[in-house]
Amino acid sequence: MSNKLQYPAIIAAAIAAGCSSLPSVGPDYEKPEIEMGEYALPDAGLPTTNRLETGEYQPAKGEGDFRRGVSTADIRDWWTRFHDPVLTDLVNLSVTNNMSFRMAQERLEASRWSLMGSYAAYLPKFNVNASAMRMERGKNTSTMAGSGSKMHRDVFAGGFDATWEIDIFGGSRRATEAAWAQAQAAGWDIADAYVSLTAEVASQYLELRITQQRIEVARNNLKLQRETYDILKSRLDSGIGDELAVNQSKYLVDQTLATIPPLISKETELKDAIAILIGEMPGALEDLLAECPKRDWLVDPVKLEAVPLDMIRNRPDVRVAERKLAAQVAYVGVAKGMWYPKLFINGSLGLESIHPNKLFNHDAIVGSIGPSVSWPIFQGGNIYANIKVEEARMNEAILAYELALEQAYSEVRAAYSDYTHEYHRYLALQGAVRAAEDAVTISKDLYKNGLKDFTAVIDAQRSSLALAESLVVSRGRISQYLIALYKSLGGGIDEEVFEIEQRGEVL
Repeated sequence: MSNKLQYPAIIAAAIAAGCSSLPSVGPDYEKPEIEMGEYALPDAGLPTTNRLETGEYQPAKGEGDFRRGVSTADIRDWWTRFHDPVLTDLVNLSVTNNMSFRMAQERLEASRWSLMGSYAAYLPKFNVNASAMRMERGKNTSTMAGSGSKMHRDVFAGGFDATWEIDIFGGSRRATEAAWAQAQAAGWDIADAYVSLTAEVASQYLELRITQQRIEVARNNLKLQRETYDILKSRLDSGIGDELAVNQSKYLVDQTLATIPPLISKETELKDAIAILIGEMPGALEDLLAECPKRDWLVDPVKLEAVPLDMIRNRPDVRVAERKLAAQVAYVGVAKGMWYPKLFINGSLGLESIHPNKLFNHDAIVGSIGPSVSWPIFQGGNIYANIKVEEARMNEAILAYELALEQAYSEVRAAYSDYTHEYHRYLALQGAVRAAEDAVTISKDLYKNGLKDFTAVIDAQRSSLALAESLVVSRGRISQYLIALYKSLGGGIDEEVFEIEQRGEVL
Protein backbone atom coordinates (compact mmCIF):
# COMPACT_ATOMS: atom_id res chain seq x y z
CA MET A 1 0.00 0.00 0.00
CA SER A 2 1.28 3.41 -0.87
CA ASN A 3 2.09 6.03 1.75
CA LYS A 4 -0.96 8.00 0.64
CA LEU A 5 -3.16 5.08 1.70
CA GLN A 6 -1.23 4.28 4.89
CA TYR A 7 -1.76 7.59 6.64
CA PRO A 8 -5.60 7.51 6.71
CA ALA A 9 -5.49 3.92 8.01
CA ILE A 10 -3.16 4.90 10.84
CA ILE A 11 -5.38 7.84 11.72
CA ALA A 12 -8.48 5.60 11.70
CA ALA A 13 -6.84 3.11 14.07
CA ALA A 14 -5.89 5.90 16.45
CA ILE A 15 -9.42 7.26 16.40
CA ALA A 16 -10.90 3.83 17.16
CA ALA A 17 -8.53 3.28 20.07
CA GLY A 18 -9.34 6.67 21.52
CA CYS A 19 -13.09 6.20 21.24
CA SER A 20 -13.08 3.34 23.78
CA SER A 21 -12.27 5.87 26.53
CA LEU A 22 -14.97 8.34 25.56
CA PRO A 23 -18.22 8.52 27.57
CA SER A 24 -21.16 6.62 26.04
CA VAL A 25 -24.55 8.14 25.38
CA GLY A 26 -27.41 7.26 27.69
CA PRO A 27 -27.52 6.57 31.43
CA ASP A 28 -24.79 4.59 33.18
CA TYR A 29 -26.16 1.60 35.08
CA GLU A 30 -26.11 1.61 38.86
CA LYS A 31 -27.59 -1.28 40.81
CA PRO A 32 -30.67 0.07 42.61
CA GLU A 33 -30.45 0.20 46.38
CA ILE A 34 -33.95 -0.78 47.43
CA GLU A 35 -34.61 -0.54 51.12
CA MET A 36 -36.32 -3.59 52.62
CA GLY A 37 -37.66 -3.16 56.11
CA GLU A 38 -36.88 -5.91 58.58
CA TYR A 39 -40.04 -7.20 60.18
CA ALA A 40 -40.50 -9.93 62.76
CA LEU A 41 -40.57 -13.38 61.23
CA PRO A 42 -43.65 -15.59 61.71
CA ASP A 43 -41.76 -17.89 64.06
CA ALA A 44 -43.93 -20.32 66.03
CA GLY A 45 -41.19 -20.69 68.63
CA LEU A 46 -39.01 -23.58 69.71
CA PRO A 47 -40.89 -26.80 68.99
CA THR A 48 -38.32 -29.34 70.10
CA THR A 49 -34.95 -29.88 71.70
CA ASN A 50 -33.06 -33.12 71.26
CA ARG A 51 -34.25 -36.17 69.39
CA LEU A 52 -34.92 -39.29 71.42
CA GLU A 53 -33.45 -42.72 70.67
CA THR A 54 -36.73 -43.70 69.01
CA GLY A 55 -36.27 -40.94 66.46
CA GLU A 56 -38.96 -38.71 67.91
CA TYR A 57 -38.37 -35.13 69.07
CA GLN A 58 -39.34 -34.47 72.66
CA PRO A 59 -41.20 -31.24 73.53
CA ALA A 60 -39.07 -28.25 74.43
CA LYS A 61 -38.32 -27.58 78.06
CA GLY A 62 -37.09 -24.37 79.58
CA GLU A 63 -36.28 -21.11 77.87
CA GLY A 64 -33.29 -22.26 75.82
CA ASP A 65 -33.69 -22.32 72.04
CA PHE A 66 -31.54 -25.07 70.60
CA ARG A 67 -32.40 -24.50 66.97
CA ARG A 68 -29.43 -23.91 64.72
CA GLY A 69 -29.22 -20.77 62.60
CA VAL A 70 -29.27 -21.11 58.82
CA SER A 71 -26.13 -20.06 56.95
CA THR A 72 -25.09 -20.05 53.31
CA ALA A 73 -23.03 -23.18 53.93
CA ASP A 74 -26.12 -24.97 55.28
CA ILE A 75 -28.16 -24.51 52.14
CA ARG A 76 -25.45 -25.38 49.63
CA ASP A 77 -26.11 -28.96 48.50
CA TRP A 78 -28.88 -29.00 51.11
CA TRP A 79 -30.29 -32.34 49.90
CA THR A 80 -27.26 -34.15 51.33
CA ARG A 81 -28.41 -33.17 54.82
CA PHE A 82 -31.16 -35.79 54.61
CA HIS A 83 -28.50 -38.54 54.34
CA ASP A 84 -30.53 -40.42 51.75
CA PRO A 85 -28.32 -41.82 48.95
CA VAL A 86 -31.33 -42.39 46.68
CA LEU A 87 -32.37 -38.75 46.97
CA THR A 88 -28.81 -37.55 46.36
CA ASP A 89 -28.51 -39.72 43.24
CA LEU A 90 -31.85 -38.49 41.89
CA VAL A 91 -30.85 -34.86 42.32
CA ASN A 92 -27.51 -35.43 40.60
CA LEU A 93 -29.21 -37.22 37.71
CA SER A 94 -31.79 -34.47 37.31
CA VAL A 95 -29.24 -31.70 36.75
CA THR A 96 -27.62 -33.84 34.07
CA ASN A 97 -30.62 -35.21 32.20
CA ASN A 98 -33.65 -33.02 32.89
CA MET A 99 -35.10 -31.65 29.65
CA SER A 100 -36.13 -28.25 31.04
CA PHE A 101 -32.70 -27.75 32.57
CA ARG A 102 -31.00 -28.67 29.31
CA MET A 103 -33.28 -26.21 27.48
CA ALA A 104 -32.11 -23.47 29.86
CA GLN A 105 -28.52 -24.41 29.02
CA GLU A 106 -29.28 -24.04 25.31
CA ARG A 107 -30.74 -20.58 25.96
CA LEU A 108 -27.51 -19.68 27.72
CA GLU A 109 -25.51 -20.95 24.76
CA ALA A 110 -27.58 -18.77 22.42
CA SER A 111 -27.04 -15.69 24.60
CA ARG A 112 -23.29 -16.27 24.67
CA TRP A 113 -23.15 -16.42 20.87
CA SER A 114 -25.28 -13.29 20.75
CA LEU A 115 -22.76 -11.61 23.05
CA MET A 116 -19.93 -12.65 20.76
CA GLY A 117 -21.83 -11.24 17.82
CA SER A 118 -22.19 -7.87 19.54
CA TYR A 119 -18.41 -7.42 19.53
CA ALA A 120 -18.48 -7.41 15.73
CA ALA A 121 -19.56 -3.76 15.89
CA TYR A 122 -16.02 -2.83 16.96
CA LEU A 123 -14.32 -4.53 14.04
CA PRO A 124 -13.98 -3.66 10.36
CA LYS A 125 -16.31 -5.49 7.98
CA PHE A 126 -14.72 -6.92 4.83
CA ASN A 127 -16.43 -8.11 1.68
CA VAL A 128 -14.67 -9.98 -1.12
CA ASN A 129 -16.01 -9.58 -4.61
CA ALA A 130 -15.18 -10.69 -8.14
CA SER A 131 -16.91 -9.99 -11.43
CA ALA A 132 -16.67 -10.38 -15.17
CA MET A 133 -18.91 -8.10 -17.27
CA ARG A 134 -19.51 -7.54 -20.94
CA MET A 135 -20.63 -3.98 -21.70
CA GLU A 136 -22.58 -3.12 -24.84
CA ARG A 137 -23.65 0.43 -25.81
CA GLY A 138 -25.35 1.29 -29.09
CA LYS A 139 -24.44 4.34 -31.18
CA ASN A 140 -27.78 6.00 -30.34
CA THR A 141 -27.50 5.62 -26.55
CA SER A 142 -27.02 8.71 -24.43
CA THR A 143 -23.33 8.14 -23.88
CA MET A 144 -22.54 7.24 -27.51
CA ALA A 145 -24.87 9.60 -29.48
CA GLY A 146 -23.07 11.47 -32.22
CA SER A 147 -20.09 9.15 -32.20
CA GLY A 148 -21.39 7.17 -35.14
CA SER A 149 -20.24 3.91 -33.58
CA LYS A 150 -21.15 1.53 -30.82
CA MET A 151 -19.06 0.33 -27.83
CA HIS A 152 -18.23 -3.20 -26.88
CA ARG A 153 -16.05 -3.86 -23.81
CA ASP A 154 -15.27 -6.68 -21.37
CA VAL A 155 -14.33 -5.73 -17.79
CA PHE A 156 -12.74 -8.14 -15.30
CA ALA A 157 -12.44 -7.16 -11.63
CA GLY A 158 -11.72 -8.64 -8.22
CA GLY A 159 -10.90 -7.36 -4.74
CA PHE A 160 -12.40 -6.45 -1.39
CA ASP A 161 -13.96 -3.49 0.32
CA ALA A 162 -14.09 -2.65 4.02
CA THR A 163 -16.20 -0.51 6.34
CA TRP A 164 -15.27 0.38 9.90
CA GLU A 165 -17.61 2.31 12.17
CA ILE A 166 -15.77 4.45 14.70
CA ASP A 167 -17.93 4.27 17.83
CA ILE A 168 -17.43 7.89 18.95
CA PHE A 169 -20.67 8.26 20.92
CA GLY A 170 -20.78 4.74 22.37
CA GLY A 171 -23.93 3.34 20.78
CA SER A 172 -22.12 0.09 19.95
CA ARG A 173 -20.57 -0.03 23.42
CA ARG A 174 -24.04 0.23 24.93
CA ALA A 175 -25.25 -2.59 22.67
CA THR A 176 -22.41 -4.77 23.93
CA GLU A 177 -23.24 -3.85 27.54
CA ALA A 178 -26.82 -4.96 26.91
CA ALA A 179 -25.72 -8.24 25.30
CA TRP A 180 -23.36 -8.92 28.20
CA ALA A 181 -26.10 -8.29 30.78
CA GLN A 182 -28.50 -10.53 28.84
CA ALA A 183 -25.87 -13.28 28.78
CA GLN A 184 -25.45 -12.95 32.55
CA ALA A 185 -29.23 -13.09 32.95
CA ALA A 186 -29.25 -16.31 30.94
CA GLY A 187 -26.59 -17.70 33.28
CA TRP A 188 -28.75 -16.88 36.28
CA ASP A 189 -31.73 -18.41 34.47
CA ILE A 190 -29.79 -21.67 34.59
CA ALA A 191 -29.16 -21.16 38.29
CA ASP A 192 -32.87 -20.53 38.83
CA ALA A 193 -33.74 -23.67 36.87
CA TYR A 194 -31.20 -25.56 38.98
CA VAL A 195 -32.75 -24.37 42.25
CA SER A 196 -36.29 -25.13 41.11
CA LEU A 197 -35.33 -28.53 39.74
CA THR A 198 -33.46 -29.76 42.82
CA ALA A 199 -36.26 -28.56 45.09
CA GLU A 200 -38.92 -30.21 42.90
CA VAL A 201 -37.06 -33.53 42.80
CA ALA A 202 -36.63 -33.58 46.58
CA SER A 203 -40.21 -32.47 47.26
CA GLN A 204 -41.67 -35.07 44.89
CA TYR A 205 -39.42 -37.73 46.38
CA LEU A 206 -40.61 -36.95 49.91
CA GLU A 207 -44.21 -36.86 48.68
CA LEU A 208 -43.67 -40.36 47.31
CA ARG A 209 -42.26 -41.59 50.60
CA ILE A 210 -45.16 -39.97 52.49
CA THR A 211 -47.61 -41.74 50.19
CA GLN A 212 -45.86 -45.07 50.67
CA GLN A 213 -45.93 -44.61 54.43
CA ARG A 214 -49.64 -43.78 54.26
CA ILE A 215 -50.19 -47.03 52.36
CA GLU A 216 -48.28 -48.89 55.07
CA VAL A 217 -50.37 -47.26 57.82
CA ALA A 218 -53.60 -48.17 56.02
CA ARG A 219 -52.47 -51.77 55.49
CA ASN A 220 -51.43 -52.15 59.14
CA ASN A 221 -54.80 -50.84 60.27
CA LEU A 222 -56.53 -53.06 57.73
CA LYS A 223 -54.74 -56.07 59.17
CA LEU A 224 -55.88 -55.22 62.72
CA GLN A 225 -59.44 -54.51 61.56
CA ARG A 226 -59.61 -57.82 59.72
CA GLU A 227 -58.44 -59.64 62.81
CA THR A 228 -61.24 -57.99 64.77
CA TYR A 229 -63.73 -58.86 62.04
CA ASP A 230 -62.59 -62.50 61.94
CA ILE A 231 -63.05 -62.81 65.71
CA LEU A 232 -66.53 -61.27 65.59
CA LYS A 233 -67.52 -63.42 62.59
CA SER A 234 -66.28 -66.57 64.32
CA ARG A 235 -68.29 -65.72 67.45
CA LEU A 236 -71.38 -65.08 65.34
CA ASP A 237 -70.97 -68.40 63.53
CA SER A 238 -70.76 -70.05 66.94
CA GLY A 239 -74.08 -68.51 67.91
CA ILE A 240 -72.72 -66.17 70.59
CA GLY A 241 -71.86 -63.13 68.47
CA ASP A 242 -73.45 -59.81 67.60
CA GLU A 243 -74.58 -59.57 63.96
CA LEU A 244 -74.67 -55.75 64.10
CA ALA A 245 -71.09 -55.66 65.35
CA VAL A 246 -70.02 -58.02 62.55
CA ASN A 247 -71.59 -55.78 59.91
CA GLN A 248 -70.10 -52.67 61.49
CA SER A 249 -66.69 -54.31 61.55
CA LYS A 250 -67.11 -55.43 57.93
CA TYR A 251 -67.86 -51.96 56.56
CA LEU A 252 -64.93 -50.54 58.53
CA VAL A 253 -62.65 -53.10 56.87
CA ASP A 254 -64.03 -52.30 53.42
CA GLN A 255 -63.83 -48.58 54.08
CA THR A 256 -60.15 -48.85 54.99
CA LEU A 257 -59.53 -51.12 52.01
CA ALA A 258 -61.09 -48.51 49.71
CA THR A 259 -58.53 -45.90 50.78
CA ILE A 260 -55.58 -47.96 49.49
CA PRO A 261 -56.12 -48.06 45.67
CA PRO A 262 -56.08 -44.24 45.28
CA LEU A 263 -52.85 -44.12 47.28
CA ILE A 264 -51.27 -46.81 45.09
CA SER A 265 -52.34 -44.85 42.01
CA LYS A 266 -50.78 -41.71 43.46
CA GLU A 267 -47.62 -43.67 44.22
CA THR A 268 -47.34 -44.64 40.54
CA GLU A 269 -47.92 -41.06 39.41
CA LEU A 270 -45.19 -39.77 41.71
CA LYS A 271 -42.69 -42.38 40.52
CA ASP A 272 -43.38 -41.40 36.92
CA ALA A 273 -43.12 -37.68 37.76
CA ILE A 274 -39.71 -38.25 39.36
CA ALA A 275 -38.61 -40.28 36.34
CA ILE A 276 -39.46 -37.38 34.02
CA LEU A 277 -37.62 -34.95 36.29
CA ILE A 278 -34.41 -36.96 35.93
CA GLY A 279 -34.87 -37.43 32.18
CA GLU A 280 -36.07 -41.04 32.23
CA MET A 281 -39.15 -42.64 30.74
CA PRO A 282 -42.11 -43.20 33.10
CA GLY A 283 -41.79 -46.62 34.70
CA ALA A 284 -37.98 -46.65 34.65
CA LEU A 285 -37.70 -46.08 38.42
CA GLU A 286 -40.21 -48.70 39.52
CA ASP A 287 -37.58 -50.96 41.11
CA LEU A 288 -35.46 -48.17 42.58
CA LEU A 289 -38.40 -46.48 44.33
CA ALA A 290 -40.50 -49.55 45.10
CA GLU A 291 -39.46 -49.97 48.74
CA CYS A 292 -39.78 -47.15 51.25
CA PRO A 293 -36.84 -47.04 53.68
CA LYS A 294 -37.70 -47.65 57.32
CA ARG A 295 -36.73 -44.16 58.38
CA ASP A 296 -37.91 -40.58 58.48
CA TRP A 297 -36.37 -37.49 56.93
CA LEU A 298 -36.48 -35.12 59.90
CA VAL A 299 -33.28 -33.18 60.47
CA ASP A 300 -32.29 -30.98 63.37
CA PRO A 301 -34.62 -27.97 63.50
CA VAL A 302 -33.29 -24.66 62.21
CA LYS A 303 -34.06 -21.03 62.92
CA LEU A 304 -33.87 -17.71 61.11
CA GLU A 305 -33.04 -14.71 63.27
CA ALA A 306 -34.16 -12.38 60.47
CA VAL A 307 -34.73 -12.53 56.75
CA PRO A 308 -31.19 -12.73 55.28
CA LEU A 309 -31.36 -9.87 52.77
CA ASP A 310 -28.02 -10.74 51.17
CA MET A 311 -29.31 -14.22 50.37
CA ILE A 312 -32.50 -12.79 48.92
CA ARG A 313 -30.66 -10.32 46.69
CA ASN A 314 -28.49 -13.17 45.42
CA ARG A 315 -31.41 -15.44 44.61
CA PRO A 316 -31.14 -16.50 40.96
CA ASP A 317 -34.55 -15.10 39.97
CA VAL A 318 -33.71 -11.77 41.62
CA ARG A 319 -30.34 -11.71 39.86
CA VAL A 320 -32.11 -12.40 36.55
CA ALA A 321 -34.37 -9.39 37.13
CA GLU A 322 -31.37 -7.22 38.08
CA ARG A 323 -29.37 -8.22 34.99
CA LYS A 324 -32.35 -7.62 32.72
CA LEU A 325 -32.64 -4.16 34.25
CA ALA A 326 -28.96 -3.52 33.49
CA ALA A 327 -29.53 -4.61 29.89
CA GLN A 328 -32.55 -2.33 29.53
CA VAL A 329 -30.59 0.67 30.81
CA ALA A 330 -28.01 -0.05 28.09
CA TYR A 331 -30.77 -0.27 25.47
CA VAL A 332 -31.72 3.30 26.34
CA GLY A 333 -28.16 4.29 25.40
CA VAL A 334 -28.41 2.35 22.15
CA ALA A 335 -31.62 4.21 21.28
CA LYS A 336 -30.09 7.60 22.12
CA GLY A 337 -27.05 6.76 20.03
CA MET A 338 -29.26 6.91 16.94
CA TRP A 339 -29.51 10.68 17.47
CA TYR A 340 -25.82 11.23 16.82
CA PRO A 341 -23.72 11.06 13.63
CA LYS A 342 -21.89 7.88 12.75
CA LEU A 343 -18.34 8.05 11.45
CA PHE A 344 -17.13 5.35 9.08
CA ILE A 345 -13.76 4.62 7.54
CA ASN A 346 -14.38 3.10 4.13
CA GLY A 347 -11.83 1.49 1.87
CA SER A 348 -11.46 -0.81 -1.07
CA LEU A 349 -8.60 -2.50 -2.85
CA GLY A 350 -8.80 -4.60 -5.97
CA LEU A 351 -7.81 -5.31 -9.54
CA GLU A 352 -9.60 -4.23 -12.69
CA SER A 353 -8.74 -4.73 -16.35
CA ILE A 354 -10.42 -4.95 -19.73
CA HIS A 355 -7.99 -7.71 -20.67
CA PRO A 356 -8.16 -10.89 -18.56
CA ASN A 357 -4.49 -11.67 -19.14
CA LYS A 358 -3.50 -8.29 -17.65
CA LEU A 359 -5.76 -8.51 -14.55
CA PHE A 360 -2.85 -9.27 -12.23
CA ASN A 361 -0.52 -6.58 -13.56
CA HIS A 362 0.60 -3.74 -11.31
CA ASP A 363 -1.21 -1.15 -13.37
CA ALA A 364 -4.54 -3.01 -12.81
CA ILE A 365 -4.64 -2.08 -9.07
CA VAL A 366 -7.50 0.16 -7.95
CA GLY A 367 -8.15 1.33 -4.39
CA SER A 368 -9.63 4.00 -2.19
CA ILE A 369 -9.84 4.90 1.50
CA GLY A 370 -11.52 7.72 3.34
CA PRO A 371 -14.02 8.70 6.02
CA SER A 372 -17.77 9.14 5.68
CA VAL A 373 -20.41 10.47 8.01
CA SER A 374 -24.04 9.41 8.37
CA TRP A 375 -26.34 11.60 10.46
CA PRO A 376 -30.12 11.13 10.62
CA ILE A 377 -31.37 14.73 10.47
CA PHE A 378 -35.08 14.06 10.16
CA GLN A 379 -36.80 10.75 10.91
CA GLY A 380 -40.34 11.90 11.58
CA GLY A 381 -39.97 11.52 15.37
CA ASN A 382 -39.10 7.82 15.10
CA ILE A 383 -35.85 8.11 17.06
CA TYR A 384 -37.45 10.11 19.86
CA ALA A 385 -40.35 7.66 20.06
CA ASN A 386 -37.96 4.70 20.23
CA ILE A 387 -36.04 6.37 23.07
CA LYS A 388 -39.27 6.82 25.02
CA VAL A 389 -40.16 3.19 24.40
CA GLU A 390 -36.84 2.01 25.82
CA GLU A 391 -37.13 4.37 28.81
CA ALA A 392 -40.60 3.00 29.56
CA ARG A 393 -39.20 -0.53 29.37
CA MET A 394 -36.41 0.53 31.72
CA ASN A 395 -38.95 1.81 34.25
CA GLU A 396 -40.84 -1.46 33.88
CA ALA A 397 -37.62 -3.40 34.53
CA ILE A 398 -37.04 -1.38 37.72
CA LEU A 399 -40.51 -2.30 38.93
CA ALA A 400 -39.93 -5.94 37.95
CA TYR A 401 -36.76 -5.99 40.05
CA GLU A 402 -38.56 -4.50 43.04
CA LEU A 403 -41.37 -7.02 42.61
CA ALA A 404 -38.87 -9.90 42.46
CA LEU A 405 -37.40 -8.76 45.79
CA GLU A 406 -40.83 -8.45 47.39
CA GLN A 407 -41.89 -11.88 46.18
CA ALA A 408 -38.65 -13.41 47.40
CA TYR A 409 -39.15 -11.80 50.81
CA SER A 410 -42.71 -13.15 50.91
CA GLU A 411 -41.61 -16.68 49.98
CA VAL A 412 -39.05 -16.77 52.79
CA ARG A 413 -41.65 -15.66 55.34
CA ALA A 414 -44.25 -18.12 54.09
CA ALA A 415 -41.85 -21.08 54.01
CA TYR A 416 -40.52 -20.29 57.48
CA SER A 417 -44.02 -19.90 58.89
CA ASP A 418 -45.12 -23.23 57.42
CA TYR A 419 -41.97 -24.93 58.69
CA THR A 420 -42.08 -23.72 62.28
CA HIS A 421 -45.85 -24.14 62.71
CA GLU A 422 -45.83 -27.63 61.23
CA TYR A 423 -43.48 -28.75 63.98
CA HIS A 424 -46.06 -27.77 66.60
CA ARG A 425 -48.79 -29.52 64.61
CA TYR A 426 -46.61 -32.61 64.47
CA LEU A 427 -46.09 -32.61 68.25
CA ALA A 428 -49.83 -32.22 68.83
CA LEU A 429 -50.56 -35.10 66.45
CA GLN A 430 -48.09 -37.30 68.31
CA GLY A 431 -50.13 -36.87 71.46
CA ALA A 432 -53.38 -37.39 69.58
CA VAL A 433 -52.15 -40.65 68.00
CA ARG A 434 -51.12 -42.06 71.37
CA ALA A 435 -54.50 -41.12 72.85
CA ALA A 436 -56.34 -42.66 69.87
CA GLU A 437 -54.41 -45.94 70.23
CA ASP A 438 -55.33 -46.05 73.92
CA ALA A 439 -58.96 -45.31 73.01
CA VAL A 440 -59.02 -48.29 70.63
CA THR A 441 -57.74 -50.60 73.39
CA ILE A 442 -60.18 -49.24 75.97
CA SER A 443 -63.18 -49.38 73.63
CA LYS A 444 -62.44 -53.02 72.81
CA ASP A 445 -62.25 -53.89 76.51
CA LEU A 446 -65.53 -52.09 77.20
CA TYR A 447 -67.20 -53.92 74.30
CA LYS A 448 -65.96 -57.31 75.50
CA ASN A 449 -67.35 -56.54 78.96
CA GLY A 450 -70.68 -55.46 77.53
CA LEU A 451 -70.32 -51.89 78.71
CA LYS A 452 -70.23 -50.33 75.20
CA ASP A 453 -71.57 -51.34 71.83
CA PHE A 454 -69.26 -51.90 68.90
CA THR A 455 -69.86 -48.38 67.57
CA ALA A 456 -67.38 -47.06 70.12
CA VAL A 457 -64.71 -49.45 68.78
CA ILE A 458 -65.42 -48.36 65.18
CA ASP A 459 -65.18 -44.69 66.06
CA ALA A 460 -61.92 -45.23 67.94
CA GLN A 461 -60.35 -47.26 65.11
CA ARG A 462 -61.46 -44.78 62.47
CA SER A 463 -60.00 -41.88 64.47
CA SER A 464 -56.79 -43.82 65.09
CA LEU A 465 -56.32 -44.47 61.36
CA ALA A 466 -57.01 -40.84 60.41
CA LEU A 467 -54.65 -39.47 63.06
CA ALA A 468 -51.86 -41.96 62.24
CA GLU A 469 -52.11 -40.96 58.60
CA SER A 470 -52.06 -37.25 59.52
CA LEU A 471 -48.95 -37.83 61.63
CA VAL A 472 -47.13 -39.45 58.68
CA VAL A 473 -48.11 -36.56 56.42
CA SER A 474 -47.08 -33.94 59.00
CA ARG A 475 -43.70 -35.60 59.51
CA GLY A 476 -43.05 -35.42 55.78
CA ARG A 477 -44.40 -31.88 55.46
CA ILE A 478 -41.81 -30.60 57.93
CA SER A 479 -39.05 -31.70 55.58
CA GLN A 480 -40.91 -30.41 52.53
CA TYR A 481 -41.33 -27.01 54.14
CA LEU A 482 -37.64 -27.03 55.01
CA ILE A 483 -36.89 -27.68 51.33
CA ALA A 484 -39.15 -24.74 50.43
CA LEU A 485 -37.19 -22.60 52.92
CA TYR A 486 -33.88 -23.61 51.36
CA LYS A 487 -35.29 -22.81 47.92
CA SER A 488 -36.61 -19.41 49.03
CA LEU A 489 -33.14 -18.54 50.35
CA GLY A 490 -31.59 -19.17 46.94
CA GLY A 491 -31.00 -22.90 47.06
CA GLY A 492 -27.33 -22.54 47.96
CA ILE A 493 -26.22 -21.26 44.57
CA ASP A 494 -22.53 -20.45 44.41
CA GLU A 495 -22.11 -17.16 42.52
CA GLU A 496 -18.59 -18.11 41.39
CA VAL A 497 -20.00 -21.21 39.71
CA PHE A 498 -23.03 -19.79 37.97
CA GLU A 499 -22.26 -16.21 37.05
CA ILE A 500 -20.67 -15.68 33.66
CA GLU A 501 -17.12 -14.47 34.13
CA GLN A 502 -15.13 -12.47 31.60
CA ARG A 503 -13.65 -15.69 30.27
CA GLY A 504 -17.19 -16.88 29.43
CA GLU A 505 -17.17 -20.06 31.51
CA VAL A 506 -20.41 -21.39 32.97
CA LEU A 507 -20.89 -24.42 35.21
